[in-house]
Amino acid sequence: PFSLGDHPFGQNTPGKDYFAMTMRGIVNSSYIMFIIGLTAAFIGVVIGAIAGYYRGWVDAVLMRFTDVVIVIPIIVIGAVVGTAVGGLGPLLLAVFLGFVAWTGVARLVRAEFLSLREREFVEAARVAGASDLRIIFKHILPNAIGVVIVSTTLLLSAAIILETSLSFLGYGVKSPEVSLGLLISENQSAFQTRPWLFWWPAGFIVVLSLLVNFIGDGLRDAFDPRQKRVVFRRVKELP
Repeated sequence: PFSLGDHPFGQNTPGKDYFAMTMRGIVNSSYIMFIIGLTAAFIGVVIGAIAGYYRGWVDAVLMRFTDVVIVIPIIVIGAVVGTAVGGLGPLLLAVFLGFVAWTGVARLVRAEFLSLREREFVEAARVAGASDLRIIFKHILPNAIGVVIVSTTLLLSAAIILETSLSFLGYGVKSPEVSLGLLISENQSAFQTRPWLFWWPAGFIVVLSLLVNFIGDGLRDAFDPRQKRVVFRRVKELP
């Protein structure tokens, strides 16, 4: 006999267990989200750091290239890439999207580097003979880690929305694979009669986005050296 424990999220039209499909969709959507976010964050940090540190013509060339990428709607690029890669799987789609989603991170990191490169500790590192790469990645980047973490978490939240949008439109993950956006797309006709087929994947999209932002705030507070200095000063001021 049927019990709620057998199918806690119900069943879809072919009679498949919707709990198992939703969990599989969470795994695939999270996988794509992290691939997009980490790829874009790496590219954005490198380009933003180089542009902000060297300034001049290097900054001008990299930022004009960034402006060109920004004006191209990323969902259009995703639709084209999703159509082109076809059945090659979500990994290739995620990597391609990561190569065009880095612009926001690059601009934020550049602005932070423009400010930090004039600090005394950078001048001290130059006088000590440190190379440019050591100054960028050993001295300046740790002080910009708060901006990097926050921008990356925002990027991860945008990435899962992008993936679900593309899958909903039919350009992202395709059957027999499963994603949260694909589940919403396949069950949109059942919204009036069986709304749980829509609300379960939609709810988990919201939950994943919120969790990423909460984790990002915690990591920023934990790893940003400037946050630690503020806490230390407050402790010293206590009677």
